[in-house]
Amino acid sequence: MAAGSGYSDSLDDKKKHARKIARGLARLFPEPECALIHDSPFQLLVATILSAQCTDERVNATTPTLFKKYPTAEKLATSKQADVEKIVYPLGFFRAKATNIRKMALAVTEQYAGEIPRTLKELVALPGVGRKTANVVLGTAFGIPSGVVVDTHVKRICNIFGLTTSKNPEIIERDLMEVLPKKEWIAFSHRVILHGRATCVARKPRCTECSLLKICPRIGLKPLTE
Repeated sequence: MAAGSGYSDSLDDKKKHARKIARGLARLFPEPECALIHDSPFQLLVATILSAQCTDERVNATTPTLFKKYPTAEKLATSKQADVEKIVYPLGFFRAKATNIRKMALAVTEQYAGEIPRTLKELVALPGVGRKTANVVLGTAFGIPSGVVVDTHVKRICNIFGLTTSKNPEIIERDLMEVLPKKEWIAFSHRVILHGRATCVARKPRCTECSLLKICPRIGLKPLTE
């Protein structure tokens, strides 16, 4: 662990450390936004399902065509599988993704009159929707802090930050919820993702350029050369 990072193993110290990290990220990214382009909770839900094992950039290049043809749950629910597969083909796993978003749209249409539900329990019961996707929609579309979104950036960087020691997304989320104030849950993930793209990049983190260096224990990284 980095000297002077302020990190230790007690829960109180972990909470203090987490707050320092959260404040530092907030200074870097004061108004973070979801990278997935959308005009409604329904579109965000579709885009998030499609983003599995795919870049946000590729999803954003594909969804305008999809949403122009199927702007609502009702429209997508009555679509043909082959037509949707053709549109989402560039995103990988196109058959499964087309099936999931069509089944989700049908369930939303039949059970919720086309409106996206606003509880974690209802969302994760929809086809193709897991906890991560539900957290994205609840936090971004409705401002409801149901949990902390854990993607590949959050998983990697929060281990470096010393906020978790797990590689399991569910355990990581639990660890983050324990040390972060609830009011930080939504923005924190967006900020970590932006930080991962801008500075704490996977292949070679640019630690010497990072404003969080003094408070980051850099767990799992090679020591910086003097």
